[in-house]
Amino acid sequence: MSAAAEFGVTTMEKLRRLPVPWHYVWRGAEALGIRPKRPVVFECVGVPGILDQIIAGAPLYSRIVVAGVCMVPDTIRPVMAINKETDLRFVVGYSPLEFRDTLRMLANGTVDPARLITGTVGLGDVPAAFDALARPDDQAKIIIDPGLRTA
Repeated sequence: MSAAAEFGVTTMEKLRRLPVPWHYVWRGAEALGIRPKRPVVFECVGVPGILDQIIAGAPLYSRIVVAGVCMVPDTIRPVMAINKETDLRFVVGYSPLEFRDTLRMLANGTVDPARLITGTVGLGDVPAAFDALARPDDQAKIIIDPGLRTA
């Protein structure tokens, strides 16, 4: 039996021993804001099937923050999230303020991006650069310099 199911069964056994119906205790605890901790799980992959796996594996009352961008239709089992009272939150990776702040830090020299830049290409080499970025062990950030002559 999974840890979550064992916890649920054990809790119900304890609640049934009380001199009042268990649902009164449950409602009273909810009214006081007493609930299990609400873990937060981040999905940052964007691969089909991952979100459904995360929903299935997340504990009760979890919040799942979906930041990964799945570019194809995907399928989840809503009943899994419903039965666990899971919150799904879909977010944009970066806000306009974060872009502004980052550009300001780069311009002021507060942040040195040199360690992130793994290559520089001209416009003619952009398709090859995207192919290289598909291999994350080889490339991380490639700068496109329109003035650079292509190879």
